[in-house]
Amino acid sequence: MTITIWHNPRCSKSRRTLEILNDLGLRPRIVEYLKTPPQPEELRDVLRRLAMAPRDLIRTREAPWRDLGLDDVDLSDNVLIQAMHEHPVLIERPVVLAGDRAVLGRPPEKVLDLVGDQQTAR
Repeated sequence: MTITIWHNPRCSKSRRTLEILNDLGLRPRIVEYLKTPPQPEELRDVLRRLAMAPRDLIRTREAPWRDLGLDDVDLSDNVLIQAMHEHPVLIERPVVLAGDRAVLGRPPEKVLDLVGDQQTAR
């Protein structure tokens, strides 16, 4: 099964999550999502796998959050997803995907919930 990490090399939590995966002998596909932002459809799919609403995956301390007025509770999920696509810095990180499951690596050890089954199968 392919494991993918939406990675930001400047983020300590993202680096630690990747380190955990590598220490387990897993070699995830690394997507630097700031350089290659996920499409809105992909974001919807990942949100479904995470069982999260768009607001749960948005970094509220980033400038686009304030500048775009994304704190408006009346904004639709589609508007928030489009904002994450256009301003990927808004996406909380790291997101790790495996099969039809996903986790947000906060804390980084949370990735063990996702890959634990694969380790016991080895």
